[in-house]
Amino acid sequence: MTAEDSFIFLKQSISREKNIIREIESLSKKSEEIEDDERGIIREQIISLQNSLKNANEKIPSILEEIHLLKPLNLPPQTKVENNLPLKNKNETKKSNPLFNKNPLYKKLNLSPLEKDTLKRLKKGGEKKVEQKIKKPSKYINLANKIFSNISSKLSKTELFRTLEKDLVRSHLQFVPANYISTILFTTMWSAVAGIFIMLFFLFFNFGVDLPIITRSTEGIGARFLKTFWIILAAPIVTFLVGYIYPALEKKSLENKINQELPFAVIHMFAISGSLIDPSKIFSVLISTKEYAAIEREFTRLINEINVYGYDLVSALRSTAANSPSQKLSELLNGFATTITSGGDLREFFEKRAQTLLLDYRLEREKYTKSAETFMDIYISVVIAAPMILMLLLILIKISGLGLALSTGTITLIMVLGVAMINVLFLTFLYLKQPTV
Repeated sequence: MTAEDSFIFLKQSISREKNIIREIESLSKKSEEIEDDERGIIREQIISLQNSLKNANEKIPSILEEIHLLKPLNLPPQTKVENNLPLKNKNETKKSNPLFNKNPLYKKLNLSPLEKDTLKRLKKGGEKKVEQKIKKPSKYINLANKIFSNISSKLSKTELFRTLEKDLVRSHLQFVPANYISTILFTTMWSAVAGIFIMLFFLFFNFGVDLPIITRSTEGIGARFLKTFWIILAAPIVTFLVGYIYPALEKKSLENKINQELPFAVIHMFAISGSLIDPSKIFSVLISTKEYAAIEREFTRLINEINVYGYDLVSALRSTAANSPSQKLSELLNGFATTITSGGDLREFFEKRAQTLLLDYRLEREKYTKSAETFMDIYISVVIAAPMILMLLLILIKISGLGLALSTGTITLIMVLGVAMINVLFLTFLYLKQPTV
């Protein structure tokens, strides 16, 4: 029997064993649904199928022994080497060895210009040096920890900061919750100090539009204090709130980036899964492409949990899904873990999920395009028509002397600041309303 015949026979034996295993599984499921009287017949069938499977397995080693993957070389007859031949000089050896030739090999061959450029790049490319960067906390964070470490460790255990801890993990901010709380408290303290200085400035000076811009206040200190004391409270409160909600905003931004890359990453995973590769290697292949910057961080965390912490693939998938900032990526990883556990078809799973994500991507883009058209009409009417009408009203009030009379410089400043504020609000609104996929 030739090697080709042995391969064919081995393939037939394996397919026969697969059919036997499927038949055993179907009979086992059927035996659970029928009555006890008929179970004996099914058990006899299962036993006979198991014997057939055992016989087929016993034949496989004999088939493998007949398969030889190595092919003998057809070497020419060896010639005797005389021992009395003189040794060659080192210079002659270098000249005869093509590795020591000064002229590159591609110049002697009839290669195309593209092939020559490829060989040059391969010749220049050496081993890449992997540099490890150790990030150390700044002096500002170290000082904040020294001052507020005891307070922040107690606050981190309260219910108020539980959500902050989850947002820190999911936003990939390299902070321990206690350290981040210390930083918030330290920054809030400095903002309170800055608020005191700002309040003192406005307690004695006015800030106007006409030159000179800064003038000395003529009002009493008590009246000025009632107008400016709110700065002392507003500065630390705003600073604390910004520091508290910043991880949530960062998580939302990261979620949008992941959702934008996810449909195309799943298509890539669907193509890779068709090669019957180890499921854990799918993530390594996507990381090596460097095409999905946001998803790469999540998959790197997953690979580290497998290689560094020693988790199995299913546990690593569920852990990464629990800490993922994107709900869609979390559902994908949980579905991946369920498919592996249940023995489902990964290629079919990625195909269905890619179709769903692409449909959501198209619908969100179409919805965003229509809403942008509506916002454009509103923007034209608000930014162009409304400032002109407001300016005419202010000028008429000034001429007639009714109400609050404003100078020309003040009216101009109000118009410029109003238009700038409206532009900022529209840009922020469009940014927040942009599709998340």
